Amino acid sequence: MNVRVPVCVWPVGAELAEGPLWQAEENAVYFVDIKGRQIHRLVVTTGQRTTWYAPDQPGFIAPLGDRVFVCGLPDGLYRLDAVGGQFDKLMDIESHLPGNRLNDGFVDARGRLWFGSMDDAEEAPSGTLYRVDQDGTANPQDSGYVITNGPAMSPDGGTLYHNDTMRRVVYAFDVAEDGTLSRKRVFAAISGDGHPDGMAVDADGYVWVALFGGWRIERYSPKGDLVKQVAFPCANITKLAFGGDDLQTVYVSTAWKGLTRAEREKQPQAGGLFSFRAPVPGQVQARCTAFARRED
Repeated sequence: MNVRVPVCVWPVGAELAEGPLWQAEENAVYFVDIKGRQIHRLVVTTGQRTTWYAPDQPGFIAPLGDRVFVCGLPDGLYRLDAVGGQFDKLMDIESHLPGNRLNDGFVDARGRLWFGSMDDAEEAPSGTLYRVDQDGTANPQDSGYVITNGPAMSPDGGTLYHNDTMRRVVYAFDVAEDGTLSRKRVFAAISGDGHPDGMAVDADGYVWVALFGGWRIERYSPKGDLVKQVAFPCANITKLAFGGDDLQTVYVSTAWKGLTRAEREKQPQAGGLFSFRAPVPGQVQARCTAFARRED
């Protein structure tokens, strides 16, 4: 399996870059800097770079329409108009847990939004995995996480993968037609350095897991066997997304959060956006339909 070496395409120096999102109609990749309270966009065909400032920590963005996104902020879900940079609240999430914030999220092929919450202090198991359906309701699916991460779906829509970062475990769930989860099980347990952060599933059903503190991305077969590692020049790998015309260019966010000054000097590209070529394509990015009426 020939995977090219990752290269830094934007040394943005984000404290905690996360959630790369490919938007084919713009030839652009979006990503957030959670701690920097910023949302970035790189147009890969022109090199144009744009940054928006969020009112609070953005855990993720997911597509709603043309240059319109749903953004997870600590107190709920917001609509982001990337043309004007305007944030408008869509719904409250966990208003009874002011110490929590929203973290990683994605949209499945049916247009359902999946995301997690977590303790911002990274101590209490107060995190929950949510599914937002077409009617706009947020339905808790699993709980007891200190840090939720990386919800991602198999190509056939039958398996959801979700990370318990602190326990260093990737879980798999069966997904019913209505999105109900069942048969939670350990898909992979991380060995060696690093904690599972964000992830993506390619068109062949293989699961790519970014490892925070692990200097690498790991690729697992649908059976949970480790088949490949992609090494990086910095430790904290946070998430990946497949993009480009053939969905074989992988964009990867990284972070310098938690590094000492000496470590940052040895990892000057930490917090940058990277890319590399994969031998297989990823899946097409769907748009969230939960708030479609508000986009009419």
